[in-house]
Amino acid sequence: MKIAIGSDHGGYELKEKIKSFLILENHDVTDFGTNSLASVDYPDYGKKVGEAVVNGTYDFGIVLCGTGIGISIAANKVKGVRAALVYDDNTAYLAKAHNNANVIALGGRTTSEETAISIVNTFMNTTFEPRHQPRLDKIKNIEGKE
Repeated sequence: MKIAIGSDHGGYELKEKIKSFLILENHDVTDFGTNSLASVDYPDYGKKVGEAVVNGTYDFGIVLCGTGIGISIAANKVKGVRAALVYDDNTAYLAKAHNNANVIALGGRTTSEETAISIVNTFMNTTFEPRHQPRLDKIKNIEGKE
Protein backbone atom coordinates (compact mmCIF):
# COMPACT_ATOMS: atom_id res chain seq x y z
CA MET A 1 0.00 0.00 0.00
CA LYS A 2 0.98 3.61 -0.52
CA ILE A 3 0.62 5.49 2.74
CA ALA A 4 1.04 9.19 3.54
CA ILE A 5 2.08 9.97 7.11
CA GLY A 6 2.66 13.19 9.01
CA SER A 7 2.76 14.60 12.50
CA ASP A 8 3.61 17.54 14.65
CA HIS A 9 6.21 17.31 17.42
CA GLY A 10 3.73 15.63 19.79
CA GLY A 11 3.28 12.72 17.40
CA TYR A 12 6.81 12.61 16.00
CA GLU A 13 8.18 9.69 18.01
CA LEU A 14 5.15 7.46 17.43
CA LYS A 15 5.10 8.44 13.75
CA GLU A 16 8.67 7.23 13.39
CA LYS A 17 7.79 3.88 14.99
CA ILE A 18 4.73 3.41 12.77
CA LYS A 19 6.72 4.40 9.70
CA SER A 20 9.47 1.87 10.51
CA PHE A 21 6.89 -0.87 10.98
CA LEU A 22 5.19 -0.07 7.67
CA ILE A 23 8.48 -0.02 5.77
CA LEU A 24 9.44 -3.39 7.28
CA GLU A 25 6.09 -4.70 6.01
CA ASN A 26 7.06 -3.49 2.51
CA HIS A 27 4.58 -0.63 2.28
CA ASP A 28 5.46 2.52 0.33
CA VAL A 29 5.46 5.30 2.94
CA THR A 30 5.90 9.00 2.30
CA ASP A 31 6.65 11.12 5.37
CA PHE A 32 5.27 14.66 5.16
CA GLY A 33 7.04 15.69 8.39
CA THR A 34 7.81 16.87 10.92
CA ASN A 35 11.30 15.53 11.29
CA SER A 36 12.16 16.37 14.90
CA LEU A 37 10.77 17.12 18.35
CA ALA A 38 10.98 20.88 17.70
CA SER A 39 7.62 22.57 18.20
CA VAL A 40 5.58 22.95 15.00
CA ASP A 41 1.90 23.50 14.16
CA TYR A 42 -0.22 20.40 13.54
CA PRO A 43 -2.56 22.03 10.96
CA ASP A 44 0.33 22.23 8.48
CA TYR A 45 0.86 18.47 8.57
CA GLY A 46 -2.82 17.53 8.63
CA LYS A 47 -3.27 19.62 5.49
CA LYS A 48 -0.27 18.11 3.69
CA VAL A 49 -1.35 14.53 4.34
CA GLY A 50 -5.01 15.27 3.61
CA GLU A 51 -4.21 16.88 0.26
CA ALA A 52 -1.90 14.00 -0.70
CA VAL A 53 -4.62 11.45 0.03
CA VAL A 54 -7.39 13.36 -1.75
CA ASN A 55 -5.32 13.75 -4.91
CA GLY A 56 -5.37 9.95 -5.23
CA THR A 57 -1.66 9.28 -4.88
CA TYR A 58 -2.02 7.36 -1.62
CA ASP A 59 -4.28 4.56 -0.39
CA PHE A 60 -4.73 6.34 2.93
CA GLY A 61 -3.06 8.66 5.40
CA ILE A 62 -1.98 8.57 9.02
CA VAL A 63 -1.72 11.80 11.02
CA LEU A 64 -0.52 12.26 14.58
CA CYS A 65 -0.31 15.01 17.16
CA GLY A 66 -0.26 14.85 20.95
CA THR A 67 -3.83 13.57 21.21
CA GLY A 68 -4.80 13.17 17.56
CA ILE A 69 -7.68 15.57 18.08
CA GLY A 70 -6.22 18.76 16.60
CA ILE A 71 -4.64 17.13 13.58
CA SER A 72 -7.84 15.19 12.81
CA ILE A 73 -9.78 18.46 12.83
CA ALA A 74 -7.19 20.05 10.53
CA ALA A 75 -7.14 17.10 8.10
CA ASN A 76 -10.94 17.12 7.93
CA LYS A 77 -10.86 20.70 6.63
CA VAL A 78 -9.42 19.35 3.35
CA LYS A 79 -12.37 18.71 1.06
CA GLY A 80 -12.74 14.98 0.49
CA VAL A 81 -10.90 13.86 3.61
CA ARG A 82 -12.69 11.59 6.04
CA ALA A 83 -10.27 11.58 8.96
CA ALA A 84 -11.16 9.51 12.00
CA LEU A 85 -9.56 9.77 15.40
CA VAL A 86 -9.00 6.15 16.37
CA TYR A 87 -7.80 4.81 19.69
CA ASP A 88 -8.24 1.03 19.51
CA ASP A 89 -8.87 -1.78 17.04
CA ASN A 90 -12.64 -1.37 17.21
CA THR A 91 -12.60 2.31 16.27
CA ALA A 92 -10.07 1.57 13.51
CA TYR A 93 -12.33 -1.17 12.15
CA LEU A 94 -15.46 0.99 12.28
CA ALA A 95 -13.68 3.99 10.76
CA LYS A 96 -12.97 1.92 7.65
CA ALA A 97 -15.96 -0.44 7.52
CA HIS A 98 -18.67 2.14 8.21
CA ASN A 99 -17.12 5.51 7.29
CA ASN A 100 -14.58 4.53 4.64
CA ALA A 101 -12.11 6.84 6.38
CA ASN A 102 -9.18 7.75 4.19
CA VAL A 103 -7.09 9.21 7.02
CA ILE A 104 -6.67 7.94 10.56
CA ALA A 105 -5.49 10.12 13.42
CA LEU A 106 -3.60 8.91 16.47
CA GLY A 107 -2.36 10.54 19.63
CA GLY A 108 1.38 10.36 20.08
CA ARG A 109 1.04 11.05 23.79
CA THR A 110 -2.02 8.86 24.32
CA THR A 111 -1.33 5.74 22.23
CA SER A 112 1.29 3.07 22.88
CA GLU A 113 3.45 1.75 20.05
CA GLU A 114 1.86 -1.70 20.37
CA THR A 115 -1.66 -0.27 20.18
CA ALA A 116 -0.74 2.00 17.27
CA ILE A 117 0.66 -0.89 15.22
CA SER A 118 -2.42 -2.97 15.95
CA ILE A 119 -4.69 -0.07 14.94
CA VAL A 120 -2.84 0.43 11.65
CA ASN A 121 -3.02 -3.30 10.87
CA THR A 122 -6.72 -3.44 11.66
CA PHE A 123 -7.43 -0.41 9.49
CA MET A 124 -5.40 -1.74 6.55
CA ASN A 125 -7.10 -5.13 6.70
CA THR A 126 -10.66 -3.86 6.89
CA THR A 127 -12.83 -3.27 3.86
CA PHE A 128 -15.57 -0.70 3.50
CA GLU A 129 -19.12 -2.06 3.75
CA PRO A 130 -20.98 -0.49 0.79
CA ARG A 131 -24.30 -0.51 2.65
CA HIS A 132 -22.99 2.63 4.40
CA GLN A 133 -22.47 4.55 1.12
CA PRO A 134 -25.72 6.56 1.42
CA ARG A 135 -24.35 8.16 4.60
CA LEU A 136 -21.09 9.02 2.88
CA ASP A 137 -23.09 10.58 0.07
CA LYS A 138 -24.78 12.80 2.63
CA ILE A 139 -21.36 13.88 3.92
CA LYS A 140 -20.34 14.78 0.35
CA ASN A 141 -23.51 16.85 0.06
CA ILE A 142 -22.58 18.73 3.23
CA GLU A 143 -19.21 19.47 1.64
CA GLY A 144 -20.94 20.65 -1.53
CA LYS A 145 -19.65 17.73 -3.60
CA GLU A 146 -22.98 16.47 -4.94
